[in-house]
Amino acid sequence: MKIKAGVVLELVVNLFLPWLVYRLALPSLGSLGALYASAVPPLAWSAVEFAKVRRVDALSVIVLAGIGLSIALMAIGGSPRILLVRESLASGLIGVAFLLSLLRERPLVYYLGRATVARQQADGASRFDALWKERPSLRANLRMMTAAWGAALTGEMLVRCWLAWHWPVERSLAVLPIISYAIYGAMMLWTIWMRKRMRARESTVSAAGSTHIPT
Repeated sequence: MKIKAGVVLELVVNLFLPWLVYRLALPSLGSLGALYASAVPPLAWSAVEFAKVRRVDALSVIVLAGIGLSIALMAIGGSPRILLVRESLASGLIGVAFLLSLLRERPLVYYLGRATVARQQADGASRFDALWKERPSLRANLRMMTAAWGAALTGEMLVRCWLAWHWPVERSLAVLPIISYAIYGAMMLWTIWMRKRMRARESTVSAAGSTHIPT
C-alpha cells in the first residue's frame, strides 16, 4: 500500500498538478507564462527526489521535456496545428529513444525499473542487477516492455500528427487528448499486468530454488 500511494502521488504531482497550474495561471499569465508555471510541480518533485536518493525522476524528465518543447514552439511562433501535437512530439521522441535503446544490451526500461526498485528498497539496485544477470525471462520481458512503450509512444505521435493535419482544429482540440489518454491508459494497465506477472514468476522461481529434496 505504501508503494502504491507513492506511485499515485508521483502521477498526481507530475501529470495532474502541471495541468491544474496551467489552467489556473492561464487567465492572468497567458499561455507562455502558464507553461512556465506548470513546470514548477515536476521541478520541485525532481529536486526533492534528488535530495533524497540522488536520482532524477524519469517521469518528471518526460513531463518537463514536453513543457520545454511547448515553450520553444510558442517562442518561435508555432502554427495552431503544431501546437496541437506539441506534447506528442516530446513523447514521440522518447518513444524513438525507447526503440533505439533495444540496440543496446540494456534497454531503457531496465534503467527505469532499476531506479524504481532502488527508490523502494535499500538494496533494490543491487538486487535488480543480480536478477537481470540471472533471469533470461526478466531480460526478455524488459526488452518486450521497451519495445511496446516505444511503439506506443511513437505511434501515438504519428496518429496525432496525421489527425491534426487532416481534421478541423476544433475537432482536434476535443478528440486528440482523448486518443492520447486512451493509449497511455491502456499501456499503463498492460504494464501493471506485466509487473504482476513478472513478480509471480519471480516468486515461483525463488520458491522452487529454496526447496530441497531430502536424501
